[in-house]
Amino acid sequence: MTAPSVTHIQSRDNALLKDLRRLAQDSTAYRKQGRVWLEGDHLCRAALARGLRPAIAVFTESFWPVAPPAWVQGAGRVVVLADALFADISGLESPAQMGYVMDYAAAPAVLPDVSTVVLDRVQDAGNVGSILRSAAAFGFVQVLALKGTAALWAPKVLRAGMGAHFGLRLIEGLQPEALDALQMPLIVTSSHQGELIQQQALPWPCAWALGHEGQGVGDAVAARAALSVRIAQPGGEESLNVAAAAAICLHASAVAAFAPASAI
Repeated sequence: MTAPSVTHIQSRDNALLKDLRRLAQDSTAYRKQGRVWLEGDHLCRAALARGLRPAIAVFTESFWPVAPPAWVQGAGRVVVLADALFADISGLESPAQMGYVMDYAAAPAVLPDVSTVVLDRVQDAGNVGSILRSAAAFGFVQVLALKGTAALWAPKVLRAGMGAHFGLRLIEGLQPEALDALQMPLIVTSSHQGELIQQQALPWPCAWALGHEGQGVGDAVAARAALSVRIAQPGGEESLNVAAAAAICLHASAVAAFAPASAI
């Protein structure tokens, strides 16, 4: 494999550095640039493990001499930044020593028959990333983000997702009408309505809808639901965090779908 070209950058006025800064600090810059910024070795290794290759591999000047060859091979280009410049674009309290720029393309049409998670205006980046992790862990394939949901490829969502993005089909900016393409039951949750989740025969494949942190699932999504369930809260709290609720619901589906009958 031919070694990629290496560019050393020392100037804050460099055009590529300005693009990196936007990708790292602007939650929707990836849509304009057609590229996504992954900061830190964990996210980068997760991308490599899925067979993805970076358009640009970025290293600090101090780390570059000891960077593992596997983190360089396959990159279209290597950029080495002065440590202070990397820290300047970093979105982390303790800046990492490397990152990848990955090509980004919006996913095509909704797949109608694969296990799906629907995000209805979930706005907190940490919640969205955590839900993506649960979706990937429990065998869901597709995530549909309705308009008003946090940008799925925003840096904070990527960090919270911990690599789950690379195992999911992600489509965002949808209207509720897009859910009509799904050929499976849509399930919604409520703190106070519906049967207890453990008392339901959960279908598979299915689509789980998770709603806004304060308002829950909107009327347009709820009207399309085939099933409404609730999670028992014997401790008496008013409601669960949406990411915690998602983990419980998606796990329940995975157990129903994949566990041996004797283990359910």
